[in-house]
Amino acid sequence: MLHLHHLANSRSFRILWLLEELNVDYKLTCYERNKAYRAPESLKKVHPLGNVPILEVNDRALVESGFIIEYLIKHYDTEQTFKPTDDNEDAWEAYTFWLHFAEASLMPLLVMRLVFTKVVDQSPMLIKPISKKIQGQVEKNMISSGLEKMLYMVEQRLQDNHWFAGSDFSAADIQMHLALVGANAGAGLDSRKYANILNWLKRCEERDAFKRAEQKGGRLQF
Repeated sequence: MLHLHHLANSRSFRILWLLEELNVDYKLTCYERNKAYRAPESLKKVHPLGNVPILEVNDRALVESGFIIEYLIKHYDTEQTFKPTDDNEDAWEAYTFWLHFAEASLMPLLVMRLVFTKVVDQSPMLIKPISKKIQGQVEKNMISSGLEKMLYMVEQRLQDNHWFAGSDFSAADIQMHLALVGANAGAGLDSRKYANILNWLKRCEERDAFKRAEQKGGRLQF
């Protein structure tokens, strides 16, 4: 039995979506964030880290979205639908690169932006102007410039390719989706500059499995 522990607005949506794409049986337990916008302490009873996604497989608790995606594809993607085969070298390289790029490059900057936004929101009124100023400097000097370079590279990739691995949808698209939703929510991507990214987001969200995942786990909102 597969048992997914899912937290609203989190990386675990990727796993929920992939499970729906794979059309396998699984149990779903949903959690809400606490007032500090963190996972509830009860998740530490499932895995010591207390972070999602957590996928229980035969009483083993698996963590890290990239690893869980690879595990599910290895054991449940019987028709080899969601990962390019080894004989398609270009598609395999693209798939592997974007699968790791999402967490290694894009997500750290987006998490930093989210953290500073929450700090400002929760700051007492007397120090809010100071926290806003610090947030503005971090955004200008560390976040915006880095994201702009990455998003340009993503936009170019999607200009010549329907999906990240090439012509076919793959788990790399599932992994990249959350990061690009976060990028769009944080700054509002200009449709004149990032038309390919925005069109790709629409293609992802029009998939039946994506819609089922939203119905079960809630809509992503950042």
